[in-house]
Amino acid sequence: MPTVAVLDMAGKEVSKVELSEAVFGIEPNVPVMHDMVKNYLANQRQGTQSALTRAEVSGGGRKPWRQKGTGHARQGSTRAPQWTHGGIVFAPKPRDYRYSLNKKVKRLAMKSALSSKVADSEMIVLDGIQLDEYKTKTIAAMLKAIGSEKKALIVLPERNEKVIASAANIPGVKTAMVNTLNVYDILNADKFIVLKDAVAQIEEVYA
Repeated sequence: MPTVAVLDMAGKEVSKVELSEAVFGIEPNVPVMHDMVKNYLANQRQGTQSALTRAEVSGGGRKPWRQKGTGHARQGSTRAPQWTHGGIVFAPKPRDYRYSLNKKVKRLAMKSALSSKVADSEMIVLDGIQLDEYKTKTIAAMLKAIGSEKKALIVLPERNEKVIASAANIPGVKTAMVNTLNVYDILNADKFIVLKDAVAQIEEVYA
């Protein structure tokens, strides 16, 4: 059963917590995590790109010159793709890139991502974050104290506007609740910072 130190905001160890083997101690399934990341990125696409085909470009109804005798190549329209202001070949059109994966794949990908963070010693458990006011400097000092000065994901057990707003000003730092966690954000973070109460919620959901 994996064991992780619990730190306070000053970076000092205050206790240890045993993590669920079924959630944080499995063998990470790399292909499944890859599938989940691809799915997440595809679902973020707006799919609003659009261009006009030669049938949709205005103009070009008259043949630019006669078929034979000019020395030019034969042309039927000035809106063919090879012309300036012509239509686009295989023009992209608005489409929905979303697709779904089944629930077992999603659960396995999430547990694999969580386990990989524990195996790589990139998971940090905090006993709590106390903020009396909106203060980015406090969050920045905490991240420095716990050794997380690059990309970090802070997982909260419940919505805390002061923490969310204070962390939002720091480049590379994201916040999430247990119910908004996703595999992409976990893998993309250099440090996976979870509050102690959130650990229990994660185990309850995915065990």
